[in-house]
Amino acid sequence: MVRSTYPDVEIQAVSVYDYLFGDLDESRLDATALIDGTSGAETTYRQLIAQIDLFAGALAARGVGVGTRVGVLCPNIPAFATVFHGILRAGATATTVNSLYTADEIANQLTDAEAEWLITVSPLLAGAEAAAAKVGIDADHLIVLDGAEGHPSLRDLLGEGRTAPEVSFDPAEHLAVLPYSSGTTGRPKGVMLTHRNLVANVSQCRSTISLADGDRVLAVLPFFHIYGMTVLLNFALRQRAALVTMPKFDLTEFLRVVAEHRTTWVFIAPPIAVALAKHPLIDQYDLSSITVIFSGAAPLDGALASAVATRLDCTVCQGYGMTETSPVTHAIPAARDDVDRSSVGMLISNTEARLIDPETGADVTVPGDGASEPGELLIRGPQVMKGYLNRPDATAEMLDADGWLHTGDVATVTHDGIFRIVDRLKELIKYKGYQVAPAVLEAVLLEHPSIADAAVIGAQDEDGQEVPKAFVVRQADADLDADAVMAHVAAHVAPHEKVRQVEFIDAIPKSASGKILRKDLRAR
Repeated sequence: MVRSTYPDVEIQAVSVYDYLFGDLDESRLDATALIDGTSGAETTYRQLIAQIDLFAGALAARGVGVGTRVGVLCPNIPAFATVFHGILRAGATATTVNSLYTADEIANQLTDAEAEWLITVSPLLAGAEAAAAKVGIDADHLIVLDGAEGHPSLRDLLGEGRTAPEVSFDPAEHLAVLPYSSGTTGRPKGVMLTHRNLVANVSQCRSTISLADGDRVLAVLPFFHIYGMTVLLNFALRQRAALVTMPKFDLTEFLRVVAEHRTTWVFIAPPIAVALAKHPLIDQYDLSSITVIFSGAAPLDGALASAVATRLDCTVCQGYGMTETSPVTHAIPAARDDVDRSSVGMLISNTEARLIDPETGADVTVPGDGASEPGELLIRGPQVMKGYLNRPDATAEMLDADGWLHTGDVATVTHDGIFRIVDRLKELIKYKGYQVAPAVLEAVLLEHPSIADAAVIGAQDEDGQEVPKAFVVRQADADLDADAVMAHVAAHVAPHEKVRQVEFIDAIPKSASGKILRKDLRAR
C-alpha cells in the first residue's frame, strides 16, 4: 500500500455551502468571484452569496429541500454557480446533465435520478422541454434562467427576496450531487457524492494545487463534469480566485478570453493541449499571463506537455481522478519541476493506493528504486463515493468491503510515490475528457439493418488522442461503408459519442461466455 506523502488535512463536518462561504473574510466579499468571459460582466463574492441565498429561498418556498433532486442542464455561465450552490444550500441534490445530450439522454438521466425539477437556458430549452414532458416535469418545475414564456426565470426567483432556509442534514450521508459516470463499463450510473465527499476533495487539493487568492482561472471545462464542478466551481472559489466562464470551447474565443482577462491558471483536457502546442493562431495572442496549465480528464502525453510549456513559457501539470472519487486522487504540484509530466504525480492528502495483479489479486511490490510492475490502481480516501444510485450490484463490483475503489486503470508507482497510468482494464473510452461507454454505441450500431455484429473500443487518432472506433460485421450482401456507419451513430447520440473510425471485419472475437474480447481488437 502507498500512502500520500502529504500530511492529512482536517475534513470539516459541514455542508459545501458553509465550507466554501462560511468563513469568507469581510475584506474579500467585494473581490471578484465570477467574470462572464463573453460579456466581461463581473460578480463579487458578496453578490454571489446573496444570489445563492435568494435562489435557495425561492426553491424552499416551492417545497424544494432535503430529498428533492434537481436537474441542471446549463453551459458554463455565471448563473450556473448561483443555481448549483443554491440547490445545495436548500438541502436538495443536484444532478448535472451534459449540455450536449439529446432529449432522450436527458430524460434517461432525469428518470434514473428521480429528478422533480429541471433548470436550463433558452438555447437548450427544446431538448429540456421534450425531456421534461417525457418524465412528467411540469412547466412550472422547469426553470429557464434567461426567461421563456410559461416558465419561471432566475430574475423572477431572485426578485422574490426570500430568505434562505434553515436546513439540517448529516454531511457524511446526505447527497450533494448525482453526476453520471459509466464507471469502468456499461451505461451511465448515478454517482452518489455527499457533502463530505466534495468538502474533502477541495480540502485535499489545497495542499497540492497551488492556485491562490488573486489568481484568475479560465473555466472552459464544463461545470456539469466532476472535474469542472470540483476543481473550478468549488476549489477555485474556496481559494478566493476569480472564475472566468466560457460556455463552450472555441479556440479563437478561448485565446481572446485568456488574453483579455489575463487568466493565470487554465484547466484543460488534452485536446486543448494539442491546439496550444500546434495551432498557428496561438502566436497572435498575448498569453503571457498564464503561469500554470493543468490537464486532467484523460491522459496527457509528456512530449505534448513539454511542447505546450515551451511554447507558452508556463508550467504544465496533470492530475488523475474519476467521477467516483469526486474526482481528484493524484496531481503534479506546479513547483515540482523534477516530476515527469507524463506521470499523474503523487497521491493527494488523506489518500491511499494499492496496485494489484489483475489476474491473481495479489499486491504489487513497491520497489526500493525505479518503478514497480504494473497493476490495477485501487484508491481509498474520504473523496470516494458512497456508491451508485440504486445499483448495489455495480457498487459492489467497483467498491470492495474494505473501502477500496477499483479504478480499472493499470498503473505503476516509483519508490518515491510517483504514479503513471500505463493501460486500462476498463472498457470506458475517454474522448476529449468525456466518458463514452462502448456498450451504448454497440447497441446503436446493432439497430442498423445492415450490421450483423459490432464492437467498439478506444483507438488513437493522428494526435495520439483516444477516439471511439467501431469494428463492424456486415450482413451478408449488405452495401455499407464507413461513412454510413458513422452517420447512423451520429443521428442517435451526443456529439462526443460519435464513432470516429470504422473497420470492417469478418467476426467479432468473443469469449466462450459471449463477452467481447476487446484486448484482441486492440491488438489488431
